[in-house]
Amino acid sequence: MTNCALVVVDMLYDFIDGSLACQNAEEAVKQTLRFIDSRTEGNEGAENEILDTFPILFIRDHHPADHCSFKSEGGIWPSHCVAGTHGGDIHKDLQPYVVEELTFDKGCDKTCEQYSGFEGVNNAGQSLGEVLELLDTRDVYVCGIATEYCVRNTCEDLLKAGFRVHLIKDALAWVDAESHMAALSAMSAEGICLE
Repeated sequence: MTNCALVVVDMLYDFIDGSLACQNAEEAVKQTLRFIDSRTEGNEGAENEILDTFPILFIRDHHPADHCSFKSEGGIWPSHCVAGTHGGDIHKDLQPYVVEELTFDKGCDKTCEQYSGFEGVNNAGQSLGEVLELLDTRDVYVCGIATEYCVRNTCEDLLKAGFRVHLIKDALAWVDAESHMAALSAMSAEGICLE
């Protein structure tokens, strides 16, 4: 499996069992791990060797405590994924695959909402798109939370940037079941492969 990568969107505790817990979140984490296992089977060795053959990139909502999207600041969401809190941490079962250079933080500026992983940057200031290009990626597999918001925005930006986008349907969580299904239909019509 060459020229492929996995992008894991916002599999963070506040979206799994915290202030903004989404439907199907625990199952989405399990299915993500199952997908990683299926793609890395036979690749014995340390996680960093696995990442050489199948890069896994993480998107992370990483807000200041007074972010504009929070209800306390006039926004529409409860306070969530504040930098440095447990709620903003990537799920522990995925932690072995997390590499700082392949982790992209978004929503760090308190004055702007960022749903797309394309708006995040890693610790070197590089964007998701830049790093995927450096990795010579053509096909991007995407999973995460929540289908209707950050997952959809990330998938659409990947598509616009010229990547072939594969959305892993079993490894998604959502805010609302009806809008989740509508988002899947819309993404499929745009040319995103549902797998």
